[in-house]
Amino acid sequence: MLLKRNIKVGKNRNNYLLLILFLLFYLNFLSNSESSVNLEGSFTSIKVLDKISSKNESINLKNGEDFKYKDLLIKSIKCKVSEFDDNPGIIAYLQVKDLTNKDKNNVFVFNGWMFSSSPSIKPFDHPVYDIWLVGCKN
Repeated sequence: MLLKRNIKVGKNRNNYLLLILFLLFYLNFLSNSESSVNLEGSFTSIKVLDKISSKNESINLKNGEDFKYKDLLIKSIKCKVSEFDDNPGIIAYLQVKDLTNKDKNNVFVFNGWMFSSSPSIKPFDHPVYDIWLVGCKN
C-alpha cells in the first residue's frame, strides 16, 4: 500500500510566519511584564551599631525623610533590589551627617551608594557608629 504525504503543510509558509510572529509577541509581552515589577522600595532597612556600647538597632527609614539617631542624621534617598543577579543584592543611596561636627566644609560623613552584598566597596567610616544595609521594603 502506498502512503501519500501531506503536501499542503510544507507549502503554506504564511502559517509558520504567523506562528513565529505570535510567539515573538508573546515572549515580548512576558519580558515587559517581568520588568515592570517595581524593584524600588519606599523604605530602607539599616542596622546601626554603637561601637562604644556594642548595641545595634534596626531602623526603617522612609525614603526622602531625615531620621535622627543619637548624633547622626540619616537620610535614605533611594533603595533598590538589583535585577541582574540570581541572588539579588540591595543597594541604597544614603546621606549621613554627624551632628557633633561643626565643620561646615565636611557636611556628610557618608554620601553615596551602599551595597548590602559588598559593604567594603564604599564603607561607612565613623569612630563611634557603624551602619550597614539590610533591605528594601514597600
